[in-house]
Amino acid sequence: MKERLQEAVKVLHQGGVVAHATETCYGLAVDVFNRKGIQALYALKKMPFTKPVTLLVRDLDEAQQYGEFSTTALKLALQYWPGPLTLVVPRKNTLPQWINPGEKTVGFRVSSNKKAKELVEAFGAPLSTTSANISGLAQAYSIQEMEAQGLKPDFILDSGKLGEQSPSTVVEVLSEATRVIRQGSLQI
Repeated sequence: MKERLQEAVKVLHQGGVVAHATETCYGLAVDVFNRKGIQALYALKKMPFTKPVTLLVRDLDEAQQYGEFSTTALKLALQYWPGPLTLVVPRKNTLPQWINPGEKTVGFRVSSNKKAKELVEAFGAPLSTTSANISGLAQAYSIQEMEAQGLKPDFILDSGKLGEQSPSTVVEVLSEATRVIRQGSLQI
């Protein structure tokens, strides 16, 4: 498995798209600092560039390098990370402008899935995390479901069939005000 992980990291560094398991469904990862990788992700998913992507990070410290975490956002991160919670907070200028252009916020997630954690740890920097599906179609819980939609990422870390879960809960935290954007498997 270590060799497969190293191969996935190499593909990410080259601007490729890697499919991997998360605690909710299969996801697609690219190096967020590689413009070619971001463009490949949007093209693969047939997703409009106006739809933002979330960043998969190793931990809260890494998230704070790229986003402004208020007291409320910190409290939620400490309570629910790692897990199926995406926190949307004001972005910092440390993120390239091609990540969610025109957006003043960015979403972060710290996965509790062992394989997703290993991937972001081995890569050593934030990755995109978005469901492995064509935009607007159902999430994939197996590689076969993903491929049935016509998705062909550059590399696949196959973890078999995943149990069907709701997607992550997405909560926007601006200053101390919170707003649930998407209610997922985690009740907040």
